[in-house]
Amino acid sequence: MATGWNFHELYLWHDTGNAATFFPPGLTIEPGDHAENASTKRRFRNLMEVSGLLEHLTTIASVPIDEDDLALFHGRDYIERIKAMSAARGGDASHLTPFGPGSFEIARLAVGGTTALLDAVASGRVTNGYALVRPPGHHAERDRGLGFCLFGNVPIAIMKARATHGLGRIAVIDWDVHHGNGTQQAFYDDPDTLVISLHQDGLFPLGSGTLGERGEGRGEGFNINVPLPAGTGVGGYFAAFDRVVLPALARFRPEMIVVCSGFDASALDPLGRMMLHSEAYRALTGRLMEAAQTLCDGRLAMSHEGGYSASYVPYCGLAVMEAMSGIKTPIDDPFMVSFCDYPGQELLPHQEVAITRAEALLDRL
Repeated sequence: MATGWNFHELYLWHDTGNAATFFPPGLTIEPGDHAENASTKRRFRNLMEVSGLLEHLTTIASVPIDEDDLALFHGRDYIERIKAMSAARGGDASHLTPFGPGSFEIARLAVGGTTALLDAVASGRVTNGYALVRPPGHHAERDRGLGFCLFGNVPIAIMKARATHGLGRIAVIDWDVHHGNGTQQAFYDDPDTLVISLHQDGLFPLGSGTLGERGEGRGEGFNINVPLPAGTGVGGYFAAFDRVVLPALARFRPEMIVVCSGFDASALDPLGRMMLHSEAYRALTGRLMEAAQTLCDGRLAMSHEGGYSASYVPYCGLAVMEAMSGIKTPIDDPFMVSFCDYPGQELLPHQEVAITRAEALLDRL
C-alpha cells in the first residue's frame, strides 16, 4: 500500500495579512496574525519530517490548473476578479477573506495539489494520500470566496477526476468544524456525489448546514448534514460516524472517498468548541480506511481545510498520516494525557438527540 503526500512551499506564501484573529486591525483593535496563517501547515509538514514519516510516502507534485479548470465550478467573472486583485495589491474575496499579491496563482496551485492527489489515487499510483494545501477550499462558493477559501479545491479536483478517469459515484466526508457550504453547493443536485458534513451546529457560515439541506432535483437525499452541539467529544463523533457516515457510505457504494480534512474540531482550536484529540482523528481515519477497503479498493484521498491551533494541528495531522500509511512513528502526542480525560468525552444525551435526527436522513438515501 502506497500513501501519497502533496505539499508545496508556495502554499505557505499565501498572505492573509495582519488581523485580530480575522477582523481587520484598526484604531480600536490591535493587529496580530490572521487566524488562517502559514504556521499550522508549516508545523504539520515539519513534524512529518521530524518523525521520519515523510521518507516513506510517495511525493505527489501539483498539476497545472488553468482558468478553464477553475470554471468547472466557479463563474468566470469571479475568477477574473480574484485574478485582477491578486495581480495588484490583493484584496478580499468576500467579507473577511483577505489575500495578498500572487494568491491567485497559489490558490490555483492548491487546486492542482488536490487534483494531483485524486489523480494518483484514481490511477492506482497510490492507495490513499493527503494534500496539505493552502488556501483551503470548502467554503468557496461558485461566485464568491468565503471563510478564508478562494477556490473549491475538492469540487474542482472531483470534476477533473471524473473527466480524466471516468469515475462515477464519489463520496465526500467533511469533518472540519465548520459547515462545508461550498462543497455542498457544488454537488447539491448531483446524485453521483454523496456529501456528508459533520460540523458544530450554527458556527459558520451562519444559518448553513442544517438537517433540512438535503440536496435538490436528482440530488435530493445525497446531501447529509450532521450538525453537532458545541462541546461534542470523541463519543459523539464516533457515534455520528458509526450511525450516519458509515451506513451512508455502505448504501451509496462510492468508487472513491474524499475527505475535506479540517482539524479545528480539536480541543485546542480557537475557532471551534469541540473536544477531539489526535487519537480520535486516527480512529476516524481507520474507520474510513476500512470502509474504503470494503467499498472502493481502499481509494481514500484527503485535502487539508481548517485547523488553527499551531500547537495541535501537527499532532492531529501526524496521527491521520500514520493511520493511512500504517507506520507508527516514535512521536507521541503530549496533549493526550489532558484531552482524553476531559469531562464530556462520552456521548451525552443532547448529542444523542442530534445524531438520531441525522440518522433519520438515511431513509431517503
